[in-house]
Amino acid sequence: MSPSARPVPAGYTERELMVIAAGREIRDGETVFVGMRLPLLAFAFAKRTHAPRAVGLFENGIVRDRPADQTLMTMSDTPNLPGAVWSTGTREIMGVLQQGLVDLGFIGGAEIDRHGNLNTSYVGDWRRPRVRLPGSGGGGDIAALSKRFVVIMPQEKHRFRERVDFITSPGFGSGTGWRQRVGLPGGGPAAVITTLAVFRFDPETSEMVLASYHPGQSVDRVREATGWALRLAPDVRETPTPTAEEIAIVRACDPLGFWTR
Repeated sequence: MSPSARPVPAGYTERELMVIAAGREIRDGETVFVGMRLPLLAFAFAKRTHAPRAVGLFENGIVRDRPADQTLMTMSDTPNLPGAVWSTGTREIMGVLQQGLVDLGFIGGAEIDRHGNLNTSYVGDWRRPRVRLPGSGGGGDIAALSKRFVVIMPQEKHRFRERVDFITSPGFGSGTGWRQRVGLPGGGPAAVITTLAVFRFDPETSEMVLASYHPGQSVDRVREATGWALRLAPDVRETPTPTAEEIAIVRACDPLGFWTR
């Protein structure tokens, strides 16, 4: 089934649900490396709900302790400047990340594997790739240095692979202990939020497991869109349905539906 043909539950869109699920990953008082696209809204949603003391870092050098007053199409839009607590440069923001001061980072990906490794560089042999992708941006740094990170991406079988061709942003490498062996200080991926489900990682094996499937989806449907024999978390269940209040907050953050429709 193509993404466009995928059934969408009445009352909200797939992306609105993803924004809310991502926002729920932000804890009050945390320092968050916000990223682009849906994380822009997830941060604004969290600030307006359960995490009013969260602080957002933007790669272009902006730090905010309250969300922008208008919808951000990119982090460099003018509405992201008024009210910022610090307007500096990318070097300073990456320095904060390097010091281990970022609690949570958001990353997108073209492909991901069972241990949460992300590929945004090459499809096929990197020396003669079939497809060239945009590359790391700040993704590799966030994956290596933040205390934990969350991935947001569409779910299709060709994107969810047993093993990616190229690791741009490291997850748990080949499994438990790999990050420590190669000297990565950050904690690795904590969750993967897709158009179909939310995944977490088995603490024993560091393998991705299905934690919840979105309303209107099913375990079988998620397994069909996964490129390996997907295991289930012991307490796998349906993703909590967004409340009317939560949907209203997301739509207030993105009234034209630029990111969410």
